[in-house]
Amino acid sequence: MVTKRMQNRVAESRFTLPAVVAYAVVVWLATGLLIPHVPFTMADLRGGAWLQLVCFALATYLMIEQNNGNALIRIYSRTVSCAFLILSCAACFLFQSVEGVVVQLCMAAYLTVIFHTYQDKQSAGWTFYAFLCIGLASLVFVQILWLVPFFWLLNRFQLNSLSWRTFFASVVGLLTPYWFATVWIIFKQAFDLPARHFARLADFQFPYDYHQLTVNQVATFAFIVMLGVTGIIHYIRNSSGDKIRIRQIYGYFIALMLIATTFIVLQPQYYTVLLGLLIVNVAPLIAHFVSLTYTKITNIAFYVICTAAVLLTLLNLWMPSLNF
Repeated sequence: MVTKRMQNRVAESRFTLPAVVAYAVVVWLATGLLIPHVPFTMADLRGGAWLQLVCFALATYLMIEQNNGNALIRIYSRTVSCAFLILSCAACFLFQSVEGVVVQLCMAAYLTVIFHTYQDKQSAGWTFYAFLCIGLASLVFVQILWLVPFFWLLNRFQLNSLSWRTFFASVVGLLTPYWFATVWIIFKQAFDLPARHFARLADFQFPYDYHQLTVNQVATFAFIVMLGVTGIIHYIRNSSGDKIRIRQIYGYFIALMLIATTFIVLQPQYYTVLLGLLIVNVAPLIAHFVSLTYTKITNIAFYVICTAAVLLTLLNLWMPSLNF
């Protein structure tokens, strides 16, 4: 008989997600992005990061749907969405970036939709909507288009859903936001905007300038990558209990986690946007580790992870200006 430890009781509790949501609300309020000071004026509230909050809430909902729709954890658990909330709060400096939260939301939406295409080479509709999300993300962060070939490869080898039909559906999905944007460009007569937008695809940095990152950002990145590596090692060793479909989906998470990590290391100027993308893919990996391990060592690791996440959140809330 498996002995359930604190990590397992927390992972399986129905009160865990509401408690973590309350924690996330407190962190949002502590950032001062919504209510900068007390007393406040209506002008202060209108200038708050309400768009970022809405995107964050929608991304959290999609992570919940992603877990429920695919049964990512083979027991009742809300740890995928909880891990997403906790890691996002640990990187609370990302809340200031509209570009970052939009890309994070679009990535969560992409993954939620694309998993519906598993082993279905005729799923042009789902593929269209999935790549529509990537097209929308590229309007604010055009460099995400560099990841599209990787998405195609993963759809071919992990989801086994790529065919000529779904390939063309993905291309149409990517282009659709630009068709609508063309109307705005013509209306504003900003005919040079497309050239300037796509010119950013060639905006590479070499040699890499890591001095633009603060100590907080480096520590946050290292913590999230460490959790991702922990989740990968655990999953490789313990994936036999999952169905083949779930193994393929986790392979998708692992590949995107490694790609996002490499992208951040090679092009640190995109750190703020790519870290949100990284969190979306690390959350299911560490959630699987926390929910489905039962040893004393992993229970201690659970306490260490939670403590480190809280301390890192406090560091990013109150010491945002340390230089690397």
